[in-house]
Amino acid sequence: MRTLLVLSALFLLNTTAYAHGISAADKQAMLDGGNLKYIWLGATHMLTGYDHLLFLFGVVFFLNTIKDIVKFVSVFTLGHSITLILATFMGVNANYYLIDAVIAISVIYKAFDNNKGFQNYLHIKSPNMLWMVFLFGLIHGFGLSTRLQQLPLGEDSLEILMKIISFNIGVEFGQIIALVPILFILMLWRQKESFMQHSKVTNHAIMFAGFMLLLMQLHGYLHTTNEEEFGFNRDEHYHIHVDMKAEEAKQSLHGKL
Repeated sequence: MRTLLVLSALFLLNTTAYAHGISAADKQAMLDGGNLKYIWLGATHMLTGYDHLLFLFGVVFFLNTIKDIVKFVSVFTLGHSITLILATFMGVNANYYLIDAVIAISVIYKAFDNNKGFQNYLHIKSPNMLWMVFLFGLIHGFGLSTRLQQLPLGEDSLEILMKIISFNIGVEFGQIIALVPILFILMLWRQKESFMQHSKVTNHAIMFAGFMLLLMQLHGYLHTTNEEEFGFNRDEHYHIHVDMKAEEAKQSLHGKL
């Protein structure tokens, strides 16, 4: 069981860490296509953005009314749209591992707040959540911008702006598509007694996922800034991780047999 949990965590971290990357195929598709390609990329990018979706899941977890859901999701959308558009258009960039580390912290923060961590452990009133969702939305948008800036956006200002807006529209479409099943599942779950019984455990699981994401992003940051201190290059390190996972899978298979 322990090995299975380790393998699951490794799989989650591996897929999450690279879900936000822009592949060579995507870059070529952007060169060959128009604004519709950017809309499609924005939508798929959001749908595979597990850190964004985990944060949104935490945000809507205890929201019972359509009014509150629309309010909080709109504030988050406004925040990430501002930094996505402005940072990309103005060419403001940063190490995306660090930005994603802060996004992982936002996941931890929301789950901690859901479990009344400020009141129960820090004995203080939790900060205004609407403002915090807006603030974290700004950070999530900056994370999206760091990925969009990996693409060849061109040199014409109007063309660049249209591509950015198209990508942002795609992100919003992806967010809506992801939220529909999330809200539907929560709506059904809230009708059962198990919701309140397991809500704390669920948010602890979200916190754990956030911590794992944080460690993975910091791990990636160290490799981009202090690669020589590890004693081997990036390709070798990648193969070492692959070999480790293969060996753990092999041991798990032998254990079952």
